[in-house]
Amino acid sequence: MSDSPDQPPATPLAAPEDGPAAEHLSEVQQRAVSELLRVSPVADELARRFREAGFRLALVGGSVRDALLGRLGNDLDFTTDARPEDVLRLVRPWADAVWEVGIAFGTVGIKKSDFVLEVTTYRSEIYDRASRKPEVSYGDTIEDDLVRRDFTVNAMAVALPEKEFVDPHGGREDLAARRLRTPGTPQASFSDDPLRMMRAARFAAQLDFEVAPEVVDAMTRMADRIEIVSAERVRDELNKLLLGRWPRKGLRLLVETGLAARVLPELPALRLERDEHHRHKDVYEHSLTVLDQAIDLEEEGPDLTLRLAALLHDIGKPRTRRFEKDGRVSFHHHEVVGAKMTKKRMTALKYPGEMVKDVSRLVELHLRFHGYGTGEWTDAAVRRYVRDAGPLLSRLHKLTRSDCTTRNKRKAQALSRAYDGLEERIARLQEQEELDAIRPDLDGNEIMRELGVGPGPVVGKAYKHLLELRLEHGPLGYDAAAAELRKWWARQEG
Repeated sequence: MSDSPDQPPATPLAAPEDGPAAEHLSEVQQRAVSELLRVSPVADELARRFREAGFRLALVGGSVRDALLGRLGNDLDFTTDARPEDVLRLVRPWADAVWEVGIAFGTVGIKKSDFVLEVTTYRSEIYDRASRKPEVSYGDTIEDDLVRRDFTVNAMAVALPEKEFVDPHGGREDLAARRLRTPGTPQASFSDDPLRMMRAARFAAQLDFEVAPEVVDAMTRMADRIEIVSAERVRDELNKLLLGRWPRKGLRLLVETGLAARVLPELPALRLERDEHHRHKDVYEHSLTVLDQAIDLEEEGPDLTLRLAALLHDIGKPRTRRFEKDGRVSFHHHEVVGAKMTKKRMTALKYPGEMVKDVSRLVELHLRFHGYGTGEWTDAAVRRYVRDAGPLLSRLHKLTRSDCTTRNKRKAQALSRAYDGLEERIARLQEQEELDAIRPDLDGNEIMRELGVGPGPVVGKAYKHLLELRLEHGPLGYDAAAAELRKWWARQEG
């Protein structure tokens, strides 16, 4: 381990610190010791293999950060001076499984017992201004590797098996202060990899960290550099941000720095100028509040589909805003326009087709409930609501409830009671009619038998007609449905 004069020497992990933050840092270090003792058997065993071969190995980056936070999992990141081919030679006889998916970037993946390990050769990543892919070059010292990392809280290492702590950039102090800084200048860091600008917003959302002013300034000045990063990498960072505990914080940073204007322009576009009479609410703030409220309704952990729908549900409003003669502001059909915009943006960000379909559908349906009033819907209308939502019904319930951000308590309570009433009606009908699997009383084979026809377009038309009858009147039974089918067929032949 290099202890050059301009770098702090490696220190034992539990060594005491001087200064006002000493007591807090000591607690942080003790947490890290506890976490590292848990993973020591596999980490130390691997480290000894490297040392016996003349190489160095250290736990690094997010793994050290999470150890200090007391939340280290079983996915561990290591860095080494060994080149990838040496790493492969060392780990293959020892590992349960080895994969080379990231080897072009100097990373070898390993499965050992319950642990997933990644070992990466000391490196730096530099983007060419015209390239979407980083060029990788290898380094010779851990200090060179750490200075190239994104943020100081991720630029710490623990040399193994000695358990010596390496923190040349004050990462522990920044972790204690919940502050996000870069090891070198932010400009150099973001030039190396522009995606780090989005990563800053992601860590703000995940860890509730404050981003240092000089980092925010560099993000703002260099926002256009994000355009050379591939859509897939941008999407992955956006997903991690949205799945964080405080996504509003990260989204605000994206908007304020101008990054959102380049990766999700529909979001800053929601900051509509309010009319002089303040006849409509701030759509941007409303959307962030809907997202917060949707998160509060999640029952089984973070739901990316619901969170995307909550964030994007009103993106059609800027394009549909109209100032009416009576002074009101309208957004007619913004849900339909918004659904198309959602599909276009998510497709551009390379989201899976099924997720694009689901989020767009939720955006399209999010206003449907507002025709319910005080319960005037017929049972047929309730059945159609369930049929149109399909497997998204539970998410639609959450999105619709989250969309109420009025400060008028009486209005909010009335909307909540109305939706309670709708859900109760749905539950009753589901119990009576198995609404989750609404189908006509006759299937395709039975339709062909009753009409004496073979496969063809007429069977589809007949099926659709019987489905509408089923939605309108509920279950008819085989005989009544067959009679209605024959009446319909007579009209077609006539």
